[in-house]
Amino acid sequence: MATVTEKKKASAPKKLQHPKEQYMFWFENMLLQRRFEEKAGQLYGQQKIRGFCHLYIGQEACSSGAVSALKKGDKYITAYRDHGIPLALGTDPKAIMAELYGKKTGTTKGKGGSMHIFDKENGFVGGHGIVGGQIPLGAGLAFAEKYNKTDNLCICYFGDGAIRQGSFHETLNMAMSWKLPVIFVVENNGYAMGTSVARSSNVTELYTLGEAYDIPSEPVDGMSVEAIHEAVSRAADRARKGEGPTFLEFRTYRYRGHSMSDPQKYRSKEEVEEYKHRDPIEQIRAVILENKIATEEDLENVDKKVKEIVAECVQFAEESEFPDPKEAYTDVYVESDYPFVMD
Repeated sequence: MATVTEKKKASAPKKLQHPKEQYMFWFENMLLQRRFEEKAGQLYGQQKIRGFCHLYIGQEACSSGAVSALKKGDKYITAYRDHGIPLALGTDPKAIMAELYGKKTGTTKGKGGSMHIFDKENGFVGGHGIVGGQIPLGAGLAFAEKYNKTDNLCICYFGDGAIRQGSFHETLNMAMSWKLPVIFVVENNGYAMGTSVARSSNVTELYTLGEAYDIPSEPVDGMSVEAIHEAVSRAADRARKGEGPTFLEFRTYRYRGHSMSDPQKYRSKEEVEEYKHRDPIEQIRAVILENKIATEEDLENVDKKVKEIVAECVQFAEESEFPDPKEAYTDVYVESDYPFVMD
């Protein structure tokens, strides 16, 4: 039988490691991503959104925890599951929704769609459709920061399927050799499309791949926004000191399919439900309530606010116009006064 002291310990709220405002930021920030993506999935079913669409539901801690750990001026780059990071950064959600609709008020004037969101002002250097293609680009962004002697860094996200690409290994080798200020993040959600990590490689502890290049590497609980914040903070401190890259494996999970066309027959309902018990939003909700940072009513009001924002996004996208077909020929090349010489 448990003693009185043991019972008190068991019922004691989790000790806060960060300011109370931080927990409220995480809750609202992740909830916005969740509600936005839920609506995007619904709109895709209504054929309002077309083309490819990859939802971030379940992985919200991976973006919110990094954004809270980094600073203005840092660069973010990721693959095609790219709605969450710009939402976490503060990109206008109306512009993101308009881009999903293919409207000219979107982040890339309706030309990029779901897989190619960009926001230069907030340092989001895009979602990229080529598997692993953003990894050398991320190192290039970090090289530019080092070359220009700034205090900024680049955090480069990619999926567990992308680490099978040769560009991953080539980039890690160069980044460590040149001590580039870059944080490499593999969002290991367990599946590269429909193929599990265990079926695609003998190496399932993905963070150990960074150790081959003497890069400080570690696994991180990708369902804990606190754990991600702390790991990214350590990596950022290392980068800003000129000590080079860090490789982090965010062990996360997506609650929806790889894309909207994915029937998800490769995993069981029981597996999905098991991970839902570790929902990053519900974990933070529990911490907030247990420590009396806010009441249940306060959190319901946050949810109501977020839903209103998403509703405004849909209205904005619906009312926006499609781009003129002639726009297909603009923004393809950048004009320059540099005197290129062609033989």
